[in-house]
This record gives sequence, C-alpha cells and structure tokens, in this order.
Amino acid sequence: MLKKGSKLYSILTGTCPQCQKESMYIDPNLLHLRNLLTMNEHCSHCNLKFQIEPSFFYGAMYVSYGLNVAIGILTFIIVFQFDRSMITSFFSILITLLLAFPVVMRLSRNIYINMFVSYNPNARD
Repeated sequence: MLKKGSKLYSILTGTCPQCQKESMYIDPNLLHLRNLLTMNEHCSHCNLKFQIEPSFFYGAMYVSYGLNVAIGILTFIIVFQFDRSMITSFFSILITLLLAFPVVMRLSRNIYINMFVSYNPNARD
C-alpha cells in the first residue's frame, strides 16, 4: 500500500513527488511550528522546483479546508455518540482541529503538489 511510486507514499512521507527520494521540508518534525512550512527550494536528487509558480501553495488552502471539515465532522459524530451536548461537541471539534493543525498544514501541501506532479522513476539530476 505504501510503495514507493504511489501518490499516497509521497503524501504521507512528505517526499518529492517526482523522485520520492528527498524530503520537501527542511525540518521533518511537525512539532517545530516555526519551521512547519519551511521548504527546500529544489529537490537535491531530481532538481524539481517545489514552488512551481509564485503563490503556488495558496491552492493548498482549499485542500486544508476540506481536511478540516472532514476532521470536524468525524469528531462531531464520535463525540455526539457519547455525549449529546452541542457545547461538548463544539469544544471537542475545536480542540481536535487545534491539535491536528500541523498535520493538516503539511498534508494539504503534500496533497496539492501531488495533484500536479507525477512520479517519474527515471528522474535524475
């Protein structure tokens, strides 16, 4: 399922979508919020430019919105099964989205760039 060459591999690992050998991010740790979205300019293996055009990753906001809506709905369904209070559901959704923020930010960028760049096993310098 997570074989090199699949889009899912590149999305979940944050590797270059073209060669899948190098990380797109300077700091792979999601807990370092200061460097959360700091990316390399190019892949050091295949020389793919990650910022394909100016403001390219603005489109990732739409992906982020979809991921946040899905997480919010899932949280609501789970919490509402145990406690039918809307206040409890609201605060549970809020806390879940705050905790998932770093993961959603990186995943949305990974998903967005993988929409436009395909895996090429022959990609080299």
